[in-house]
Amino acid sequence: MVDSTLWGMPGVTGDEFFADCEVVVKGRYMNQRVAPCPLEVRGSAVAWVDGRLYQWISTQHAQGVRDQINKSDPASSVRVITPDVGGGFGAKISAYPEELVLGRLAQAVGRPLRWRETRSESMLALGHGRAQLQYITIGGTRDGKVLAYRLEAIQDCGAFVDVGAVLAPACTRPMSSGVYAIPKIECRTKSVVTNTTPIVAYRGAGRPEATAAIERAMDMFAAEIGKDAAEVRRINLIPKFTEPHTTAIGQEYDVGDYEGALDKVLAAAKYSDLRREQAERRKRNDRNQLGIGVSVYVEITSGGTNHEDARIEVLPDGRAIVYTGTSPHGQGHVTAWSMIASEHTGIPMDKIDVVWGDTDIIPDGLGTYGSRSLQLGGAAVHQTAEKLVELARSVAASALEAAEADVVLDKDRGAFHVAGTPARAVSWGELATRRKTDGGLAVAERFTSGGATFPFGAHIAVVEVDTDTGKVTHLRHFACDDAGTVLNPLLLEGQIHGGIAQGSAQALLEEFVYDDDGNPKTGNLAEYAFISAVEAPRIELVPMATPTPR
Repeated sequence: MVDSTLWGMPGVTGDEFFADCEVVVKGRYMNQRVAPCPLEVRGSAVAWVDGRLYQWISTQHAQGVRDQINKSDPASSVRVITPDVGGGFGAKISAYPEELVLGRLAQAVGRPLRWRETRSESMLALGHGRAQLQYITIGGTRDGKVLAYRLEAIQDCGAFVDVGAVLAPACTRPMSSGVYAIPKIECRTKSVVTNTTPIVAYRGAGRPEATAAIERAMDMFAAEIGKDAAEVRRINLIPKFTEPHTTAIGQEYDVGDYEGALDKVLAAAKYSDLRREQAERRKRNDRNQLGIGVSVYVEITSGGTNHEDARIEVLPDGRAIVYTGTSPHGQGHVTAWSMIASEHTGIPMDKIDVVWGDTDIIPDGLGTYGSRSLQLGGAAVHQTAEKLVELARSVAASALEAAEADVVLDKDRGAFHVAGTPARAVSWGELATRRKTDGGLAVAERFTSGGATFPFGAHIAVVEVDTDTGKVTHLRHFACDDAGTVLNPLLLEGQIHGGIAQGSAQALLEEFVYDDDGNPKTGNLAEYAFISAVEAPRIELVPMATPTPR
């Protein structure tokens, strides 16, 4: 038999690892393969103009696509333009072969070309996610203390290596301990090839897999010792910390209050009442039984990248343009970046435009993926706006014939004046006009962070199980998500709702299936169980915000 292993991380010992445990429980779980299913499938248009390639493409990272094209033809001059993108979920970070050869085809036939995949083609060719087989062993004492945890993960890579083959297991390992103070943890991963669609960086890429594993392990352990699932979690949570904490697997977290999140969500869900109703239904032997799922998690954001670029320009008519290296496709960057710029400058949001995804205008940018945009891209806009105000103040000081230290910005009016004499003021438009022959009123900045951050939270899912048919209905979902300082509550709410819907879909509906001969059985949306508003649960969000020094 041919060994299909491509890559792996060792790290597992023998049975002695659990020698001091009174109880040891093992489990095998499949974090099944799923298709990203963005509403907009892949598409691209190309044209050659005066020997230069112009390519419009639905991507999460225009600059990265430009660099991919330049690798295949370093002599070419390429401009990549990303219009509005209808979803990506990580599957559109890099360009695919069809998009890379399109320019050469257009050159060969001597005319512009456009290509767009069908939905069925997208289901097969757009990279998939998850597909991680997990062997879990957890051990501890009968009073609920977990002493040792082992995770062995086998990552299905698909037919050839894409980023998910390494990224997913490489992110699973450091996050394998979750939110728990477990003294001993070991993790081994192995990536193998199969006759299936390659795995890419789908929605969290390895971190949700780690959370699913440790949370399932906690449920197994709680059931074995006969304790409540929430109580076992509480016993083992890392205590609240405001300075970096390093787990047994070696991952450093920035800040955390995991018990606080658990307490909040338990109170919101009226957890004791739910357990009481569950017990009553069991006692009555009702057909529809109540299921209660508890989870506490920690996430990593902006891991692997630590900077982003932004530029803000003010025009003579008083409007401002924010140029960003991020690439929105449903996250609300236009709203968020306008809010940040407006807060610093006093320029109304409706007079601020946001531009992204054009490599001629924004040559440097790392795109949108890995939960990095607001943390890095938003911070870059924040830093740039501060520098812009400093520049404008110096120009205003010259116009007002005053010392720079005496000039203040009236954000309500969007104008600068000397402190104490607001009647004589200069507007942003007037300052931009004065700078017209001196490079304009514009500032470009690169923000560099102090490292990755680790938001966290706790969720409770309430489901109903029809014991005759096995049908599970996700009734209600309570979520306490601590994402740190919140810029726009509505945008945050939308992101959480989307995440819960996709999580519910994977738990109850979604799986991309192949038959024994490798033929896809769920190659379109008529066969692939895609969630809709009908299946989505009623969601209640519980606010929590813990600032990070990073």
